[in-house]
Amino acid sequence: MVISGRLGLRQLTAFDALVGVGLALFTAVRTPGAAVLVCGLAALFCLPLTVRRHWPVPVLTVVTLAGTVAIAVGIAGDAVVLAIAYAIYPVALSVVPRQSWLALVGVLGAVAAAGLLGITVPGLPVIPARAGEESFTTTPVPVLLYAATIIAGSWALARAVRARRQQVAQLAELRADQAVAEERLRIARDIHDVVGHNLSLIAMKAAVANHLADSHPDQGRAALRTIERVSRSALDDVRVVLGALRDPADTVPSFTELDRLVEDIRTTGITVDVERPADLSPVPAAVQASAYRIVQEALTNVLRHAGPTRCQLTVTVEPEVLIIAVVDDGTVGRSDGPAGHGVRGMRERAAMHGGTLKAGFAPGGGYAVRAQLPFSPVVPDDE
Repeated sequence: MVISGRLGLRQLTAFDALVGVGLALFTAVRTPGAAVLVCGLAALFCLPLTVRRHWPVPVLTVVTLAGTVAIAVGIAGDAVVLAIAYAIYPVALSVVPRQSWLALVGVLGAVAAAGLLGITVPGLPVIPARAGEESFTTTPVPVLLYAATIIAGSWALARAVRARRQQVAQLAELRADQAVAEERLRIARDIHDVVGHNLSLIAMKAAVANHLADSHPDQGRAALRTIERVSRSALDDVRVVLGALRDPADTVPSFTELDRLVEDIRTTGITVDVERPADLSPVPAAVQASAYRIVQEALTNVLRHAGPTRCQLTVTVEPEVLIIAVVDDGTVGRSDGPAGHGVRGMRERAAMHGGTLKAGFAPGGGYAVRAQLPFSPVVPDDE
C-alpha cells in the first residue's frame, strides 16, 4: 500500500520556477523601454525563486539586492514586492527568531532606501512611471505601506506556521513524557501489589526459621518450606506481571497507529509521503512497537527543527529485516551528529533487536534517519 502526499519536492520546485518566470514576464510586460535592463534585472530578482526552498537566505539576499536596484531605476515595483515576499517566507520559516527579525528589517529598509533613491537622486528613475500609475516616485507613502504590508504579511504567516510546528512538537514530547510517567507508575503499582506481600511473608518466615533452627528444628523446617512455596509463587507472579507488560494488545503501539501519527504531522503544514507494505503480519509485535517509536521520534524531529516542509517515510519488509527511512528536505537549522537524546533513544531501540540506526544529512539534501531491525518472522497458528 502506498500513501502519498500532495506534491513532491520536485513538483514544488517546478511551481517555484513557474512563479519566478511568471513574475519576470509580468515585469517585462508592465515596464516599457530599456528591454535589456528590464529583462536582466527581472531575471535576477525573479528566477532565483526557483531554489528558494533549497537556499532560502542566499536567494532572499539576491532577490532583495536585485529588487532594490529595479525599484530605484523604475522597474515594476509591485513585481519586486511580490518576489521579495515570496523569497522571505522560507527564511522566516527556517531561521531562528533573531535572524528572522533581522531579515525582515533589512528587507524593508532596503526597499525604503531604493524608493528614496528614486526620489532624491537626479537621473532616477531611468524608466519613468506611466501616467496615472502609482509608484515609489509618484506616490511613495502608499506604495511603501503596500510593500511593507505584503512583505511583513508573508513573514508573519511563515512565523505562525513555524510556531505551530514547534507547538505540536512540544505537545508530542509532553505526551510522551506523560505516557512514560504513567507507565512507570503502573509498573510500580503492579510490582508492589504482586510481589510486596510475598516478600514480606518470606522475610518474616526467614526470621522465624533462623530463630527456631536449633531449638525447634521441625518448626524451622516448616518455615523454610513456607519460604520455598511463597518464593515460587512470587516468581510466578512476577512472570505474570512481565508478561502483561509485554502484551502488545494492551499498551504497546504498532503500525496500525501509523496513519493517525502521520495525519497529526500533516496538520502542521508539513507534507508527509508514506510508502509501506499493507501486510506487516510477519513482523513481531515488539519489533513493530520499536519501529513505531523510531518513526514517531523521527517525525517529531522534523517538527522540532521547523526548516523542513516535506518528508518521505518509507517502510520496507525484507526477509527477516524491517527497514525504516525518514528523509526530510530541511537544509538549515539542523545539527548533524549523535548528540541529541532523540537520536540516542532511537539507536537504543534499534539495538534492542540487534539492529542499527543512522541519522544525518543525506547526500541528495535534507536530513535522513534510517534504521534496520532484524526479526524472526511470525509463524501463523495454523501452520
